[in-house]
Amino acid sequence: MRTVPTFIRLGLFLALATAATAAPKNPFFAMDNIARGGADIAPAMLKELGYDGFGGRVPDEAMLPAIQARGLKFFNGYHVLDLNPAQPAPNDALRRWLVAMRGQDVALWLAINKVARADGTLYAVSSTEADAYVLTQLRAIADVAHANGVRVALYPHTAFWLARVDDAQRIADQLNRPDLGVTFNLCHWLKVEGAERDPVPVLRAALPRLMFVSISGADTGDTKAMGWDRLIQPLDAGTYDLADFMSKLRTVGYTGPVGFQGYNIKLEPREALARSMTAWRKFTENP
Repeated sequence: MRTVPTFIRLGLFLALATAATAAPKNPFFAMDNIARGGADIAPAMLKELGYDGFGGRVPDEAMLPAIQARGLKFFNGYHVLDLNPAQPAPNDALRRWLVAMRGQDVALWLAINKVARADGTLYAVSSTEADAYVLTQLRAIADVAHANGVRVALYPHTAFWLARVDDAQRIADQLNRPDLGVTFNLCHWLKVEGAERDPVPVLRAALPRLMFVSISGADTGDTKAMGWDRLIQPLDAGTYDLADFMSKLRTVGYTGPVGFQGYNIKLEPREALARSMTAWRKFTENP
């Protein structure tokens, strides 16, 4: 029997060790505001282009089996919530969706828009005065979600009560549930915080609860004054250094799903999705 030379054995060992310790790639999915076409078209398109799955919305239940039939993952359902003491959460439609998602490893992507007082007046954006009431409503939603194996990820959105990643982190910390976390949405970050604020400290602080990140091509400059046409573009467009953002995301240790935010992009879905997948592969294969 021939003995394998030591340098060859060492090379094989190093190659295997490198492969074993390489950082896992983030799952990459498309949000439903770009992947239009219905359950019989979008899943095939996503599969063909190389996406790992799809992010849908409440109360749609049809996309989950359509996505799964293509061997893809249904990551989450987006839902905008208005809170009013006269209508305790969760409402019937949300409750039915949570039950329908039982055992499917799906998350509820929850944006909190308006939060009303008993007299009908609204709490200001990001107002901590609403925290106690919001917590009672979120706890009720999270209890139903938990009973059905559904996680809850808070979704910061420009001009909503829950507008900032800091807001989502504050609420999630107070609830302190392992199945309730936060999202970092790049376009909303740029619109609310501006391009000058370093996202790394916020990402690092949120990491233990960070369930999702959404990205889009964007421009730099006074992003707070920009419209969505400049803050939401295919991943290969815009002057914002998205490759650098992805590098920062890897640096803080985020290995969870990343979604392509495609709201109102003025291109055919296939073109926007294909271009964004090409850019994504460059970000992840040549970090």
